[in-house]
Formats: sequence, structure tokens, C-alpha cells
Amino acid sequence: MLVEKREAIGLTQTDLAAKLGEYQSFVARLESGQRRVDVIEFIDLAKILGFDPSVAIKRLAAEPD
Repeated sequence: MLVEKREAIGLTQTDLAAKLGEYQSFVARLESGQRRVDVIEFIDLAKILGFDPSVAIKRLAAEPD
């Protein structure tokens, strides 16, 4: 979902990392599932990428494992 949202607004991993105050490798680990997103990071990502975090959580909760 993060990749989809990031690409939809035309950001690279490097762009998103800069907005988060992190390195590109941090974003790569998030997007690949190597690192989990905590609640604060998720809200920051939602603000930057322009999505409603509560809707996203409902969507993710409804997806099969």
C-alpha cells in the first residue's frame, strides 16, 4: 500500500525519506516489509502521502493473510 500511495503522488523513496527525516534505506525496509511501521510513523506517512490512516487500517485489516 505504501508503494502504491508514494508512486501515486510521484515521490521516490529518497523523496519520502527526506520528508520523514530518514534515509532511503529506511523507506525501502518499510516498503519491503523488513521493518514494521509504528503508529506515529504511520500517521506521518498518511499526512505525507495524503491518505486517511483509519481507512487504510480498515482496508489492511480486511485483507486476507
